Amino acid sequence: MTDRRPLLRAIFDAAVAAAHPDVVLAAHLRPVPKGRVICLAAGKGAAAMAAAAERHYLDGLKLDPARLSGLATTRHGHGVPTRRIKVIEAGHPVPDEAGLKGAEQSLRLAQEAGADDLLLVLLSGGGSANWIAPVEGVSFAQKQQVTRALLRSGAPIGEVNTVRKHLSRIKGGRLARAGQRAEIVTLAISDVPRDDPSAIASGPTVPDPTTLADARAIVARYGLDVGDAVRRALDDPANESCKPGDPAFARTHFELIARPKASLDAAIQVAANAGYAIIDLGADLEGEARDVAADHARLALEARSQGRRVAILSGGELTVTVRGNGRGGPNQEYALALAALLRDTPRLSALAGDTDGADGGAGSASDPAGAMIDQGSFAKMKSLGLDPKAYLDNNDATAFFAATGDLLRTGPTLTNVNDIRVILVDGV
Repeated sequence: MTDRRPLLRAIFDAAVAAAHPDVVLAAHLRPVPKGRVICLAAGKGAAAMAAAAERHYLDGLKLDPARLSGLATTRHGHGVPTRRIKVIEAGHPVPDEAGLKGAEQSLRLAQEAGADDLLLVLLSGGGSANWIAPVEGVSFAQKQQVTRALLRSGAPIGEVNTVRKHLSRIKGGRLARAGQRAEIVTLAISDVPRDDPSAIASGPTVPDPTTLADARAIVARYGLDVGDAVRRALDDPANESCKPGDPAFARTHFELIARPKASLDAAIQVAANAGYAIIDLGADLEGEARDVAADHARLALEARSQGRRVAILSGGELTVTVRGNGRGGPNQEYALALAALLRDTPRLSALAGDTDGADGGAGSASDPAGAMIDQGSFAKMKSLGLDPKAYLDNNDATAFFAATGDLLRTGPTLTNVNDIRVILVDGV
């Protein structure tokens, strides 16, 4: 059988390239204001977005460098060289002290912005973890503990962010409140299903439709052990997020510059050009990774039984309810579940990867982006006596695919539009 791995990787790379800051940012940047351009960026693409903004203003518009300043807080390993905008590398998915520092400095810069200044806020996925500013009465360690509990619970990202927004002094519109004297323009790369502005980096510059009551309900639904200080904070009306009509939003503008659907469309085009009929499952899939894999495996087996040559593609952000003590992420768990279900099926291959280059993991830039499977994977499973179900039971997909040699390693991509999954069915 023809090796499909180069094609799988080309499909994934097309999705990433369609959302890179160098491609999508410049066309959306504003003219030079009367005063300064103060750039505040957060997320996995923050440093790359800041560097692209510098090129636009300093090289393209010849802005006096003294009028450009700011801070980009990004994930460890995702920094790039910049000239005027300082870069801080911080923890993700669990926040660290560097993120605390980045958020405090960003709030201070926003508060210093004047009426003639442009506060340029550049957001990408990961901003919720990178900007950490606990509300009064909640310690940094307690906020970290809540984040860990949420990540292990299997809650979808929207619910995770609902809780985080109500324990923060920067999320849920509060950055806009801090910088409301200035014109605030937010340009965002979406990493959330249905591109909800209030969910991207937990919506620091937009109204928040969720409430403290919603946050309390999520804590109760998942039985989270959050501690007394957090419970008190979620009962305190002072911690309600900013709602529509708040004066903080009088001079704000929000624009999406990259969406998961555009990246999925770019991936689909590569598969179509390679001669595959397309089954497009959409860019907003959510759910437990192994359950979604079971649905997709059924589609693949049905197509194969009919002798069809198809590519099954999807985006979105899956979740994993962690019950074991292994390593991995939603994309690796999805691929492992596929491997268990398709292990005796020829002429099938698949890739599942996070477009930011890191799928779960411990926050290292060297974490795998996901995994690939094909006939070679199935043969290696058999020769090594690997039982995919045992690895699934321990949430240990990374160890499984390290043994088979199937981990997808891309390094930081400097963008984030959620996951790309593709199954190639090459007929019978």
